Amino acid sequence: MFPLYDTIPSKKKPVITYSIIFINVLIFIYELTLNNFQLQEFFFNYGIVPLRYTWKFNYKYSMIWKEIFPVIYSNPFVPFLSHMFIHGGWSHILGNMWFLWIFGDNVEDKIGHFNFLFFYIFGGLFALFFHWMFNFFSPYPLVGASGAISAVMGAYFVQFWYSRIVTLIIWFIPFLVEIPAVIYLFIWFVLQILNGTISNITGSGVAYWAHAGGFIFGMIIGNRVKRRYYL
Repeated sequence: MFPLYDTIPSKKKPVITYSIIFINVLIFIYELTLNNFQLQEFFFNYGIVPLRYTWKFNYKYSMIWKEIFPVIYSNPFVPFLSHMFIHGGWSHILGNMWFLWIFGDNVEDKIGHFNFLFFYIFGGLFALFFHWMFNFFSPYPLVGASGAISAVMGAYFVQFWYSRIVTLIIWFIPFLVEIPAVIYLFIWFVLQILNGTISNITGSGVAYWAHAGGFIFGMIIGNRVKRRYYL
């Protein structure tokens, strides 16, 4: 079930959405120039490694941190922003940028260009906090724009619930169907909760709780903006 486009065109050119996509692609091109060791080092320095900030609270994990520490040299505050612009592979960046392309223009249209930029960044930070609550001592770097993009999707959910998402479904043969945005995004959100719960048991490389947290942030802020718009 892959979304292709929505049925609501934006009224203004979404320059911030385009700029965010451009920056993400540019950084990914840089990643392609790195060898495996350099790429791993890049992820650990500019992605968020929860253990980097929590190892002092647990002796067992402090031992793990001492093994990781030699490759860490970035300022500890930089990853809070930089992790949102780094991706782990082709499917990661293509999927994220596609979802941002579909949902970002309308939300940016609604709240304005610069407001959208701040909303996007703080949505990513809230998503990070949500991920952190379930991965307090994780030694693995969190990278990707999906938390911030999930916030955009949450805002879209409350602001453009009446929209429809043209979706590609492959069931024996591929076909297109228009799914109400409120149903599509609700199902997506529930799946993040379910997958996040399962991943706590089995382990997973996908930050489902960051997706859920970002979506919740987007719903809250999106609803406040919607209410102010109608007053």
